[in-house]
Amino acid sequence: MQLKSTLTFSIAMLAMLSAGCEKSGPAVELTQGPTADWPAWGGAPGGGHYSPLAQITAENVDSLEIAWVHRSGDMRQGPSMRDEGLDLQTTLPSSSFQATPIVVEKTLYYCTPFNRVFALDPETGAERWMYDPQVNVAQKQLTHCRGVSSWIDPNLAPGKFCRHRIFAPTVDARIIALDGETGRRCDEFSSKGEIDLTIGIGEHGKREYAVTSPPAIVGDTLVTGAFVIDAWDVDVPAGVVRAFDVRTGALKWAWNPVAPGRKQIDAEGNYVRGTTNVWSVISVDKELNHVYVPTGNSSPDYYGGQREGHLDHYSSSVVALDLDTGKVIWHVPTVHHDIWDFDVPAQPTLVDITIDGKKIPALVQVTKMGLTWILDRRDGKAIFGVEERPVPQAGQVAGEYLAATQPFPLKPPPLHPLNFSADDAWGITFWDRNACRDKIEKLDHGPIYTPISAAGTVLYPAPIGGNNWGSPAVDPERGIMVASDTHAAMVATLRPRNACGHSGHEFPQTGTPYCVEIDLLASPLGAPCSPPPWATLAAVDLSSGEKLWQVPLGTLDNNIPVIGRLFKGSPGFGGPLVTKSGLIFISASGDHNLRVFDISNGEELIKFPLPTQAASVPMSYRINESGRQFVVQAVGGHWTGDSVSADHLMAFALKAKPPSVTSTP
Repeated sequence: MQLKSTLTFSIAMLAMLSAGCEKSGPAVELTQGPTADWPAWGGAPGGGHYSPLAQITAENVDSLEIAWVHRSGDMRQGPSMRDEGLDLQTTLPSSSFQATPIVVEKTLYYCTPFNRVFALDPETGAERWMYDPQVNVAQKQLTHCRGVSSWIDPNLAPGKFCRHRIFAPTVDARIIALDGETGRRCDEFSSKGEIDLTIGIGEHGKREYAVTSPPAIVGDTLVTGAFVIDAWDVDVPAGVVRAFDVRTGALKWAWNPVAPGRKQIDAEGNYVRGTTNVWSVISVDKELNHVYVPTGNSSPDYYGGQREGHLDHYSSSVVALDLDTGKVIWHVPTVHHDIWDFDVPAQPTLVDITIDGKKIPALVQVTKMGLTWILDRRDGKAIFGVEERPVPQAGQVAGEYLAATQPFPLKPPPLHPLNFSADDAWGITFWDRNACRDKIEKLDHGPIYTPISAAGTVLYPAPIGGNNWGSPAVDPERGIMVASDTHAAMVATLRPRNACGHSGHEFPQTGTPYCVEIDLLASPLGAPCSPPPWATLAAVDLSSGEKLWQVPLGTLDNNIPVIGRLFKGSPGFGGPLVTKSGLIFISASGDHNLRVFDISNGEELIKFPLPTQAASVPMSYRINESGRQFVVQAVGGHWTGDSVSADHLMAFALKAKPPSVTSTP
């Protein structure tokens, strides 16, 4: 989109959305202040989604306006993956715009669901360049890209070609190096400017292997995992993590998550298949020389009776690797023998916390269970302790085995309930609630880690969370973690192979005796059977491990006409941004709003209407000392929701008073 059309659209959007704001504040007189880029997806190599900027405050946040909107045109309208009769094996659902941009050297970079990369002027949204990797998205069921990565060569002078490199992941499993100034490929990197990550993983289907998260970069090393399709086959590609030379693209090391002492390479010279993958965002600690990876659960997700022991060893864990060699330094499992798809979904967040006057280099890991691990990132030890507790041991399908205990952190307290019964049934009407109660009584249910059965098991927390990939944000000065949670029960049913193929919500799990059907636990009216709020925002004091507050996030205003705003908490994806001024910016719900909360007490200060659901994490920057602080959010829907897909990258900033002019005699 050219600048003229971008600005025209911005003016139209401003007029429309300003009319829908709860209140509109006056223009603000800008003062000189500090600047800050946003150099990595999470704001820093160790995540955190924290901005040290404080121009936007609780007192003036009502004066935010839309500064600019950029539209790429990259979106696909399709059915929701929750639609009845949907064939998950053939249907192409809607696209989802999940990117968090980065800002480096006064340029903003972001990727689209179709993996095109744009460079923009951060203050106007004007395009500087665009790169198209020519991905055939018709071959990809899920189209998204969470972000790109940046690296600057300290040995090259400014202006030299490919001194500043943007590394872009693609859903056809490439990482492409682009010149930050021009968008041209850095042809001397790897093979004509790209790494082909399908090398060494063996045969695979076109939908089975992709890169959807930005690679981690520290020093002269780039580290990446990959997405491997869920619940599809026992023989899926390896979940190998690989490190490359950031200048040449040469492979430095590879870690395939098999158990210690087992071979990582098979007889054909490929990485052993079926290992747990690292699809989310990786963190790095330059001082400790550690790489921290959050692992998924082993294939095929909901049935583990045929997993060899070596495939489960690193499943659903936080793993610390040596940056130079890829050797495991420590690992902490969050689930034993995970058969619920409770993979570790979020970037391990690095923050120093102070306890009893002692500073501890910590790692904060949120999970789909709503349980939070706070670890010493030097050795993986739980700062507040973890205990193994007995979990249900009956009801599993033939051939499955169960872990006798599961780990539970002693602090912080769970951010999601860990039990579910028919007494928890909820409905819009008494009839609706009774229908939910009857449905629950026919299903297996109970405490967390109740095994999935042939009759169907209520999963609460569900595979979508609890927490997911967008949380948490951490305020390092206040020592507070902020996390968004989903509280919507789902039903998982393992069907014998001869009974498969009759539901559009089935995942095949080929090579096992069972396919699996996953669906929302809903009433005949389509309302969740679990009680509201169906999504929350919570704050935790990291020094004490205590929960400070937890409030509903979103409403059903965009799902149910008229009365939807009465129902609190709307499930969604994405996560929070925290600023130095104590503001939390977040969408991450099913409704169409960007909300601002006060970190001190969880009060919702204001909300700004959006064109559709936002399933991304906002970011913030200020590139000029006399300029404005911007908050940028990708707004583009999600394939699990009812909202349309879109392509709006929206920048908000304070309405500024015109500079005063001093007349001279």
